Amino acid sequence: MSTISQNICPSCTSHGLKIFYEVKNIPANSMLFSNHKAAISLPLGDIRLGFCKTCGFISNVDFIPSKMDYTSPAPEEQGFSATFNEFIQRIAAQLIKTYSLHNKCILEIGCGRGDFLALLCELGNNFGIGIDPSPVIGKIESLASDRLTFIRDFYSDLYSNFEADLICCRHTLEHIQYTAEFLKTIQRTAKKKLNSVVFFEVPNVVRILNEGAFWDIYYEHCSYFSLGSLARLFRSCKFELQNLRKDYFDQYLLIEAKPVSQTSEKVYEIEESVPEIIEDVKNFSHLCQKKLNFWKNYLQQILKNQKRVVIWGSGSKCIGFMTTLNIEEEIEYIIDINPNRQGKFIPGVGKEIMAPEFLKDYRPDAVIVMNPAYCNEINQILVDMGVTAELIPCS
Repeated sequence: MSTISQNICPSCTSHGLKIFYEVKNIPANSMLFSNHKAAISLPLGDIRLGFCKTCGFISNVDFIPSKMDYTSPAPEEQGFSATFNEFIQRIAAQLIKTYSLHNKCILEIGCGRGDFLALLCELGNNFGIGIDPSPVIGKIESLASDRLTFIRDFYSDLYSNFEADLICCRHTLEHIQYTAEFLKTIQRTAKKKLNSVVFFEVPNVVRILNEGAFWDIYYEHCSYFSLGSLARLFRSCKFELQNLRKDYFDQYLLIEAKPVSQTSEKVYEIEESVPEIIEDVKNFSHLCQKKLNFWKNYLQQILKNQKRVVIWGSGSKCIGFMTTLNIEEEIEYIIDINPNRQGKFIPGVGKEIMAPEFLKDYRPDAVIVMNPAYCNEINQILVDMGVTAELIPCS
C-alpha cells in the first residue's frame, strides 16, 4: 500500500485534501541505533500534510507504510518520569472506576511493553491480552504477570473474535494510515461483548497548529486529530461517545466510546468545528515559520558564542526538531533519563544519547527541553546534580 490515492480522506473518504505543510527527506522511523553510521543511513521519507475540509482530519498524503519498521526494538517506555507516572496512574484508576473493571478482560492494541495493560490488570485484578509487533512486548515485571498474555503481531480481523470488556489503544491510531478501516475492525471486536468500551489516546493536533510546533510533526505520525475530527470518526464507525477530553497539559486527546448498531448523534460541546480547524490550519504556516526562524537564529548564536547546549528528551519530538532544522555541530549530545536509550544514536543526525549524570562533567550553558511538561522535573534533577544551566522549553 502506497500513498493515499487521489487525495481521498482516509477518515471520511471525501476527495480533495488541501496541502498546507511540507518537509522533505526526514527519518522514516524513530528507532534508535547502536552507532553513528547506522543512525544516519536509515530510510528517509517526505511529509505533505493534507487537510480535509469535510471532516477536519489531517493526514500525510506522502506516507508510505512499507518504510515503517515496528518490528525492531524501540525503547519508548515513559515510566522513568514521575510526571508521566502520575498521569498514567490517574487514567488507569479512572477507567477502572468508571466502567467497574474488576475481574474483567482487557485488550490493548499497540501495547508496547505492556506497562499500561499490566497497570490495569494490577489495579482491577483483571486479565489482559496485549497485541503489538514489537519484540519487547511482555518484558516487564508485574504483580499481574500470570494474568497477561502477549501476541507479537499487528492487530487485524484475525483477532476480531476476542471478547473484551475494555479495548485500549494508546498512541497507535496516529500511526494508522486508513483510520476508518482500522476503527471498523475494532468495532467488530468491541461489539462481541455486551457493554464493552473502547479507550483511545492520541496527540492533540490543535495544540500543534496553535503553537506552530513543527517538532511534533514526524513521519511515523501519518494521522492527526482534533477533538472534533476524532469524535466524527468514531461516530461514523458506529461508536457512541461516553467521554471526550484533553489531558496531559492539553497534549493528548482521550476518547471513550461504546459500539452501537446505528450511527450516534451524540455530540460534545468541546468538539472543534471544521471551520475552526480551517482557521487553525491557516494560522499554522505563519506560526511555524516564526518558530523556525527563532530556532535557526538561536542555533546561529550557539555557534557564534561557542555555547554548550544539549537537548533533553530523545524521542520523536527531538528527532523532528533536529532533522527539520538540520542541526549538525550546533548541538552535540542528547540527554534522556531512560537507561534503555542511553548510549544509542538518534536517526538522521546521529547524535549520541547520554545519561543525565553526563552533564556533571559536560557543564552545558543551556538545556533545550523537548517537552515543557517535564521542566520542573528536569530542573530538580539538575539542582540535585549541582548543574547550573538555562532551561529552554521547546514551545
